[in-house]
Amino acid sequence: MPLASSDMRSLAREMFERALAECSMEKAFERNVSCERGVLRIGEDLYDLRAYGRVYVVAIGKAAHTMVEALTARVGPLEGVVVAPITPEPFQPGFTYFQGGHPLPNEESLKAASTILSGLEAQDETSLIIFMISGGGSALCEKPIDDSISLEDVILTNRALVLSGAPIAKINAIRKHLSAVKGGRMALAGGGAQQVSILISDVPENALDSLASGPTMPDSSTVQDCYRIAHEHEITPILPASVRTLFEHKSLEETPKANDPAFAHSRWWTVLSNATAVNAAVLFAASHGFAVEIDNSCDDWDYRKAADHLLNRLRTLRQGVSRACLISGGEVTVQVTNGGIGGRNQQFALYCAEQIAGQGMTVLSAGTDGIDGVSQAAGAVVDGSTVERARAAGHEAKSALARFDAFPVFDSIKDAIITGPTGTNVRDLRILMAY
Repeated sequence: MPLASSDMRSLAREMFERALAECSMEKAFERNVSCERGVLRIGEDLYDLRAYGRVYVVAIGKAAHTMVEALTARVGPLEGVVVAPITPEPFQPGFTYFQGGHPLPNEESLKAASTILSGLEAQDETSLIIFMISGGGSALCEKPIDDSISLEDVILTNRALVLSGAPIAKINAIRKHLSAVKGGRMALAGGGAQQVSILISDVPENALDSLASGPTMPDSSTVQDCYRIAHEHEITPILPASVRTLFEHKSLEETPKANDPAFAHSRWWTVLSNATAVNAAVLFAASHGFAVEIDNSCDDWDYRKAADHLLNRLRTLRQGVSRACLISGGEVTVQVTNGGIGGRNQQFALYCAEQIAGQGMTVLSAGTDGIDGVSQAAGAVVDGSTVERARAAGHEAKSALARFDAFPVFDSIKDAIITGPTGTNVRDLRILMAY
């Protein structure tokens, strides 16, 4: 018997919850990190903790607190620095905590970076440095490359870069070269110590050096790239004076590359990524009788283009089968021109609701970090009845889309997905079902 649309919305929520559960820090560390008799295993590497004079931990990003909790639960008491957008309860003994700014850095972001660099510079070849990096770290921990660049200048620079229209990869290349901690410079500060990075990735699988702007990884971009990007996108004139001078005088310093001695004793292990969420959703859908496909091709596409593409793929997949499910990971983009309450996932979902009105289809789109734009939701779920149910509640989908104001619509019909901060961050998950 075919399921009612409300049942399919519930099934989509359950699928998302199952994917989130697989992306929990506890499960990630259970699979990838263990410690027995003083020997720490990270991925395929083994570290005899008794062989090191000091073990120093640096945790940065939205998942910093849960990563520290998972590591200390296995290893025992450790010391280091934690930088996250919220403060935890309780604090882990031995750690210094900072509440950095996000999406823009604050004074705590600068204090955190200075403290971390001082701690790293105190290590030597007898030390083991464990970096734990997750999404959001780029803003949460920052120190300008030049002392003449103030926090206000950093914020103005970020705004100028975003408004320039340059793609995010090009923006990140410039950010790295303006920072004392990004683009591998944090690893550089660690000197000859053994270093290992545990990564919770919210970036494409082939671009790990962009995670938190790659503080512990070799940088693939160059100063010449920065000058070219600034010229192509006419960025230099809109930069604050302290930063503009570095470009005008061609005085940016190069970031460390793969052949730098700083990386001779460095290792990196991704323990969670978007693939974890996608694969969990695929297994759940298949176990419920769906013909399943994965389509991650629309990463960084405009939300309307991505929605049209995925819905067309779903309709094709539906031909000849009773149930079809398309799973898509990554992030879509939204150019916000009006300041409503919502985010890219809710905008994507509401656009889909218009395209599937009256049809036997369900679409869920949500962020694994539990945050979608300027709302309390992670995302939303829609189906063929959404537009009509929204109208009955006093909302017109088309006008809400134009205002980028999707959350009030979903909140009124109980189709917003609200998880609260999840303690992880592996990008977004989209689930599309036809039946």
